Amino acid sequence: MKPRLNIVTLGVSDLKRSRDFYRDALGWEPGQGSDNNIVFYGQGGIVFALYPLNDLAEDANLPPGRSGFPGVTLAINMDSKEAVDQLYRQITGNGGTPLVEPRETFWGGYDCYFADPDGHTWEIAWAPFWKFDEQGSLLLE
Repeated sequence: MKPRLNIVTLGVSDLKRSRDFYRDALGWEPGQGSDNNIVFYGQGGIVFALYPLNDLAEDANLPPGRSGFPGVTLAINMDSKEAVDQLYRQITGNGGTPLVEPRETFWGGYDCYFADPDGHTWEIAWAPFWKFDEQGSLLLE
């Protein structure tokens, strides 16, 4: 079996609020199978899902409490610094919490950070050494 990341699910405290945030801030529309209990977004071969936090924790047999940095970030890679700036303004203008303003990075790229309504940490980045395929997926050459 080839290793493959297929689904990333975020536990959220208010599914409707999160669904509205991802629509308004990123323009993402729910995909097939979405309903009032779960939301799916197609992401070029990976499915991004939103699910109520308490239900997700119960499913994983873990307590639902969250605090501090969980050691995970999600990232959206763009094809230019200007695209990073534009998306950051769009997201923070639609309810995203600014964490780190757009900046030059020590690794030669450009990035910024925001949090969604549940505090999940996202990076928006441009890396001059990464390329995209025709579907917009990153190519690690």
